Amino acid sequence: MKKVLVLGAGGQIARWVVEMLASSEDMPLTLYLRHARKLHGKAPRNAKVIEGDVLDRKLLDLSVKGHDVVYANLTGDDLDRQVEGIVDSMKRSGVNRLIFIASLGIYDEVPGKFGAWNRRTIGPYLPPFRMAADLIEASGLDYTILRPAWLTDNDEVVFETTERNEPFKGTEVSRRSVAALVVESILNGNRYSHKNLGVNKPGTDADKPAFM
Repeated sequence: MKKVLVLGAGGQIARWVVEMLASSEDMPLTLYLRHARKLHGKAPRNAKVIEGDVLDRKLLDLSVKGHDVVYANLTGDDLDRQVEGIVDSMKRSGVNRLIFIASLGIYDEVPGKFGAWNRRTIGPYLPPFRMAADLIEASGLDYTILRPAWLTDNDEVVFETTERNEPFKGTEVSRRSVAALVVESILNGNRYSHKNLGVNKPGTDADKPAFM
């Protein structure tokens, strides 16, 4: 049995993760988010819901305790502060496994015209994700960091990955695909231990995503 804490459970990737794990009665979920109304439908039978801010250290400590895996799907200018709190809470509680959604482009790893377009479009939003990833890599935790391409709502699971120091491939990937990789990382943590992966749909190389 693995107990999984989902931080930012109202997010669009997190919704897919929760749906994929909803029938796993041997995998209790704790769904942590600011507003329960942002959940996609009712919480599944194997889940409980906690309303709160990740920056609430006392509540976060109580929520992390007793879990085996923390999956964080967060954003914001204060993302480094959020991650500092998560890492501290996990260490205090003896929880070692962290799966974190970052962003493509935080290492200037996206090549060519798409890389230039990506920097122009979201460059100002990337520093908090880079700081968060640096904190996680230096934490000593057993982490998996995922850096998805531009996200679509396509109902498909089709993806490939690139390593931290490899050029990023493709321009887009479905949220469901990223969620499937999160679930695989929960179920088969050894395969993705201390991995920092770019995630894209094969065959989507272009100057920018097709939907832009």
